Amino acid sequence: MPLVPLLATAGVIATDKSPNVREAVTIIAGVILFALVVTLAANIDWDNPTTLVLAEPLPGLRLAFTPEPLGLLFALVASFLWPITTIYSIGYMRSHKEENQTRFYAAFAVSIAAVMGIALSANMLTLFLFYEILTLSTYPLVAHAGNDKARRAGRVYLGILIGTSVGFLLLAMIWTWHVAGTLTFTQGGVFSDEVSPVVLSVLLALYVFGTGKAAVMPFHRWLPAAMVAPTPVSALLHAVAVVKAGVFTILKVSVYIFGIDTIADLAVSDWLVGIAALTIVLASAIALRKDNFKARLAYSTVSQLSYITMGAMLGIAAGAIGGGLHIAMHAFGKITLFFCAGAVFVTAHKSKISELNGIGRRMPWTMGAFAIGAVSMIGVPPFAGFISKWYLVGGALQTEQWIAVGAIVISTLLNAAYFMPIVYAAFFKEEDPQHSHGEHGEAPLPIVLALTVTALATGLIFFFPGVPLTLVDQMVGG
Repeated sequence: MPLVPLLATAGVIATDKSPNVREAVTIIAGVILFALVVTLAANIDWDNPTTLVLAEPLPGLRLAFTPEPLGLLFALVASFLWPITTIYSIGYMRSHKEENQTRFYAAFAVSIAAVMGIALSANMLTLFLFYEILTLSTYPLVAHAGNDKARRAGRVYLGILIGTSVGFLLLAMIWTWHVAGTLTFTQGGVFSDEVSPVVLSVLLALYVFGTGKAAVMPFHRWLPAAMVAPTPVSALLHAVAVVKAGVFTILKVSVYIFGIDTIADLAVSDWLVGIAALTIVLASAIALRKDNFKARLAYSTVSQLSYITMGAMLGIAAGAIGGGLHIAMHAFGKITLFFCAGAVFVTAHKSKISELNGIGRRMPWTMGAFAIGAVSMIGVPPFAGFISKWYLVGGALQTEQWIAVGAIVISTLLNAAYFMPIVYAAFFKEEDPQHSHGEHGEAPLPIVLALTVTALATGLIFFFPGVPLTLVDQMVGG
């Protein structure tokens, strides 16, 4: 699977002088990749999945791919959203007259290749390799503008993500190999009963904090800093690739390295649930105070990611299912919100929420899609976010984790407090003469098309959740 976007990278570079061909190559590659992932998901034999071995650096330690349910869900989401984000990028990058567009599309394709490698990894070694490739391949996207602010954001991005992965995650992997003798993802976990709970507790904390892409506080600053990047990059960071790779890693480690039952028995799990709950509430409170459109969405993402981390730490199937579902549900809702923020910036040249009064009457399609994404993030039916929150609340109630229940309830209220005033102001407040929107109408067609598709998907998944539900149920053993 990673080969398709890598070939697309070569095609993008080769067609540098022909923008239409360059972007057609990217879209076609995205469609092919999604078709391959769908074919794999439809034909896999769960009792005997095929393993593709790339190399074996040490006996028993291989670079290998094996499809499993959670990985396939991640791969389906990322491969579906890649061509849609490309269509959006055509409208955004051209309208905003961004420079270095070939570099942008090439780095984007490499990052999708890394995501496919992460999603289909057979063990932690393979996942770690592609995790680091993802960090490095997205750095040019974060620093795309090339100014001092972008370079500073890039340094924060690399510093936190590489610092946590090398300082904590790599240490956890080496320790796991020493204790368990394997890094292969295994249903029920890899540790024997002889391993001390203290050792397991330290290891679990190292895995959680070592996965900096999950943006658990205090290792979250890279995510708001990265908002200097173009909006399609923000969409990539928040919905398609980077943050999802982080929470995917935590969930995969909890299910296939530790096992849900082991997580339930560790006292440190309660502590990590508390850290995730604190991240959820604090990030939501910070989002409420942000006037910058993308900054508010960034802190919203920090909050929403910890729903998944918290679900993984509950030590119960419902929590893991809710976390797995939230990977997909959050992806569609949040990418819609970022698409809308970018549409407003490109068309109306507005980046502050306080400047959006009345814009819904000029951009009804865009702000209508924003309303759908916002309601999904809040967790109101009939939109996707309700389903994953339902399972997460159910898991928290079953384990009597009242901190988790309280965090979900409080953050849901805060979600409504920082999203719905935007919708209200856009449609029901009079345009502020001081921040006139001019004579513009809707955003360019590629942008409107992309945000319409993701907004519709946010509703359709609520009514047809069969595929993600089946996959996450299979993840916890059916």
